[in-house]
Amino acid sequence: MATIEDFKKLELIVAQVKEVKEHPNADRLYVLKVDTGKEERQVVAGIRKAYAPEQLVGRRVVLVANMEPMVIRGETSNGMLLAASDANGMALLMPDKDVALGTMVK
Repeated sequence: MATIEDFKKLELIVAQVKEVKEHPNADRLYVLKVDTGKEERQVVAGIRKAYAPEQLVGRRVVLVANMEPMVIRGETSNGMLLAASDANGMALLMPDKDVALGTMVK
């Protein structure tokens, strides 16, 4: 079971998708540029079957900002977008109000 201390280790912030490109080596992945309010980061996300690029640009999403960078099929990912999925598909977690970029999710 996770404790509140475990949860506090995650840096969950609001970021905005600025650019979306298809991953050159994977048909389920996008390579996204997101704005955290402090910097732009590249994130690789497995959401290509659920969203078209034009559905993502400009959206505010929840980003796990303190993950160790990973190379996914040749592209570096500096964070992870949070999403839920079930038999009906995938849904990105997004704030329901316009909050500032970089706002912590608590």
